[in-house]
Amino acid sequence: MTDTLPGAASPNPLDEAAITAAVEDAVAAIAAASSLEELKAVRLAHTGEKSPLSLANREIGSLAKEHKAAAGKLMGSSRGRVNQALAARTQVLEAENDARILVEETVDVTAAPRRRRAGARHPLSTLQDRVSDIFVGMGWEIAEGPEVESEWFNFDALNFKPDHPAREMQDTFFVEPPEAHLVMRTHTSPVQVRSMLERDVPIYVLCPGKVFRTDELDATHTPVFHQFEGLAIDKNLSMADLRGTLEHFARQMFGDEASIRLRPNYFPFTEPSAELDIWHPGAKGGPRWIEWGGCGMVNSNVLRAAGIDPDIYSGFAFGMGIERTLMFRNEVGDMRDMIEGDVRFSEHFGMEI
Repeated sequence: MTDTLPGAASPNPLDEAAITAAVEDAVAAIAAASSLEELKAVRLAHTGEKSPLSLANREIGSLAKEHKAAAGKLMGSSRGRVNQALAARTQVLEAENDARILVEETVDVTAAPRRRRAGARHPLSTLQDRVSDIFVGMGWEIAEGPEVESEWFNFDALNFKPDHPAREMQDTFFVEPPEAHLVMRTHTSPVQVRSMLERDVPIYVLCPGKVFRTDELDATHTPVFHQFEGLAIDKNLSMADLRGTLEHFARQMFGDEASIRLRPNYFPFTEPSAELDIWHPGAKGGPRWIEWGGCGMVNSNVLRAAGIDPDIYSGFAFGMGIERTLMFRNEVGDMRDMIEGDVRFSEHFGMEI
């Protein structure tokens, strides 16, 4: 009973010595496996379809009937021994793996946490939202327009004559080619013109947005900055309505002790025109008057350019810089701090404006 079948790639099911040797090889390989990955490879080599024991087990079917029972008993006990060794080694390696994970993934609850900086909204954005919310609360609408604007909207419709200094190259970014008559808008006033052309009167809109001028970057100037401008067109509006609106706005922004004053000035798109000063009660160094922006009654030529009859309707307009408002409202000493992208600046000023 020790003969090997001719041409067989595995031990004869009745060759007890060969079967024992295959079992011993399997048990030794199982004991030598140092990880679950290695044990998986050993299991495949010694119990898989192409393993010696599996191939030998298939030969039972070709044996004579009187030998099948003895061969089946021998193969059953041999494979059972291998499976027992596999189960025992799997239990040991799984326990070792669990213990290693506990060590590697241990969390020291006494250690200082590693905090991830989440960032903060830029204070210019939060201030713009604050201003918008105040005017929406008064029943106004928010209007927006393109940053690359036609000369007609940016200058002509606003009563800027062709020889006005603001139309010179030193103040305005012109977009090539020149015959396109396009500029980077120098103020958000073109949005007011577009609002008058697109909306029916009465009109009450706030126009916040980014504007561009050929200024050098320094502590108080930047070539790209932000404005918010307001426009009201209705019957029987006067300077008293303008003053009342701005005084309410100032108190919402700076507290109940804030007040405003209007000083005569000149702007092409308003007549009469005024400089707006704010009495800032919380200013660093004590309460004082601070120049805030410009305002006035909408020039009749601007109303006519937008197709509005100045004999029936009147209007007022105003405009302020968001950067300038942030500077004196929150004591920012250098405008360059606003554009450097340092999250510490946003965290300090950008919580509640």
